[in-house]
Formats: sequence, C-alpha cells, structure tokens
Amino acid sequence: MAAASQHRPTEAGHVLLTGASGTLGRVLTPGLAAAGHRLRLNDLLPFPDPMPGGARFAAADITDKAALAAACPDDVTDIVHFGGINTEKDPEAILRVNIWGTLNVFELARERRARVIFASSNHAIGFYPRTQQPLAITDPYRPDGHYGVSKVYAEALGRLYHDKHGIESVQLRIGSCLPKPLETRNLATWLSYPDLVRLVLAALAAPEVGYAVVWGISANTRRWWTGDDAHRIGFAPQDNAEDFADQVAPEQGDEVTRRFQGGSHCGIGYSRHS
Repeated sequence: MAAASQHRPTEAGHVLLTGASGTLGRVLTPGLAAAGHRLRLNDLLPFPDPMPGGARFAAADITDKAALAAACPDDVTDIVHFGGINTEKDPEAILRVNIWGTLNVFELARERRARVIFASSNHAIGFYPRTQQPLAITDPYRPDGHYGVSKVYAEALGRLYHDKHGIESVQLRIGSCLPKPLETRNLATWLSYPDLVRLVLAALAAPEVGYAVVWGISANTRRWWTGDDAHRIGFAPQDNAEDFADQVAPEQGDEVTRRFQGGSHCGIGYSRHS
C-alpha cells in the first residue's frame, strides 16, 4: 500500500528557506515573514538584509548533509528549497550542488516529515519550440542543458519521495522571475516578485498537496504554459507581463536562442547541424 501524505500540523512549525541570501530568497524572506511564518534562513553567504522578526540565519552547505541537518530546526514543517546553482554551469558543479544537494534536502524532509517547495525551472522543458504551445505539465521533459536536467532529476525525486515515503512536494517551474519583463520572451515567461511570494505562500498553506507541479509564471496574456496543479494549491497570480509590452526590448541572441522556449540556455554549447 502506498504511503499516505502527511497532514498539516495544527501549530505552525519552522520553514527552512535554502538559498535565502540569493536574489529570490531575499524576495521571499520578508514576504513569508510578513505572512507569519517562522523562518530559519540558510545559505553559504550571510543574509545581507535586515533580519525579519523571529527569523534566524544558519550557514550551511546543502551538499553537506550533516551541516544542513544541524541548520534545520527539529520542528520544521516545510522546506522551501531555493538553494543551488541557478544557471547553466560545469556539469560537475551541477552534479555536486543541484543533484547531490537536492537529494540531501529530500532526505532531510523524509526524516523530519516536512513538505518540500522546490524551485524547479522552465529549463526542464526548454527545448520545446516556441511554436509548440501551450505546454502542460503532462508533456514530456525536454531539458535545455545540465541545469535543466538537474531540475528534471529533482522533480523525479519529489515524485519518488511522495510515492515511497509519503513526503509532499510542490515543484515550481519558474519562468523568468524579475522585477519587470525585460525582453519579448518575458511576455510569456515572466513571474513577478509579488506573484512569486503568492505562489510559495499558496504552496505552504494548502492543506494537502501530495505531489504537485505548478508553472511559476504570472497571469500573462501570452503565456506558453498551462494545465498545471495551480488550482490544487490555490495559486491565483495577479500580475500580467502585458502591462509592460510597450517597454520590453527585442530579444537578443542567435536563431537557436530565439527558436526554443528555454531561450539563451538552448544556445549554450549548441552543436547540432540539422
């Protein structure tokens, strides 16, 4: 018999936020704190902003399982995993940080019976042509690099840990999370900072999520992606990249960059001749 999903505790526990000192971690920290979550912040680098009331910071390398466990409160109920390498890098670095580090996070979640909210990426499906849309979460993976492969691995890990151990997770396939859209591609892929906070808060608050995959994008008129689990967690984005349509720059890059949904990641090291 399959393991059942855990239920939400009656009293709020701690939320461990990995990657807290990164760009998106610094967006999430005040947003989650303002919503009343008890935060334990984690990163290799010190948290550079004023610490919200009740939050604490603990430095730890996610590739060091013992150090990560020591940085995590015993009563953690959720791990918001935004730590790791956030772009295409050397495959060995991706393997060490994004693959091994994410395995450590899920193992910690299994031991603490915590829900995982994971920063996945559109680069898990980046090699779909832009003419092939809309995509749904049921469409096969087409990663556009080693970074994208690491996100595919993490989503599969979330599926495994739910089916085998009953650990709930929400995989957030983030598009382009920016203060505002910068180029024409972002009119489809943009996730505003307020919608990022709404997305993570919804994933934390949902009574039961099982295993869920949600496109991390705002309510963009030109969106390429649909058919996800947003309704299951109660996520309703409020911003729309179309409001900036007259301000964005034309997309730069070669023909490969502009042909595929993953943009510039698709062109890195591209050597196909047909």
